[in-house]
Amino acid sequence: MAAFRDMVEVSKCLLSLLGTNRTEAQQRRLLGRHEQMMERLQEMQDGADQQLRETLAVEEEVAQSLLELKECTCQGNTELQQLEVELQRTSKEDTCLQARLRQLITELQELREMEEELQRQETEVDEDNTVTIPAAVYVAQLYHQISKIEWDYECEPGMIKGSIL
Repeated sequence: MAAFRDMVEVSKCLLSLLGTNRTEAQQRRLLGRHEQMMERLQEMQDGADQQLRETLAVEEEVAQSLLELKECTCQGNTELQQLEVELQRTSKEDTCLQARLRQLITELQELREMEEELQRQETEVDEDNTVTIPAAVYVAQLYHQISKIEWDYECEPGMIKGSIL
């Protein structure tokens, strides 16, 4: 701002010089001030240019960082979408597997119940056979001892065959 004030002052002085036709000393003084003003203006312009270059460099770095961040964000969004699709797919698979597991557990429970029922029936049959068979064997042996009958065990079911010795 001081440079502009100096320019205005130099301009006024130049106008007064032209208007009043002053001496050579005053012209030298004005030319000296004009040179000083031009030097300060040049220094200010150099400083402004330097600040502008620094600002542009910083802006370029920030813009590059922003581009890199946008690229990373895009990649992150892509990965996130892929992960969401994978999560949905695995969730569906998990649901199917859970349903299959429940079905298999139900089948296993039914098979265990059937096994228990079969074991119970087997136990009942074993108890019946252990009671019946020894009695039948005893009776057959008793008949054999008393009557000397040889029983034919290879005959058809429902028929009794035997021979007396």
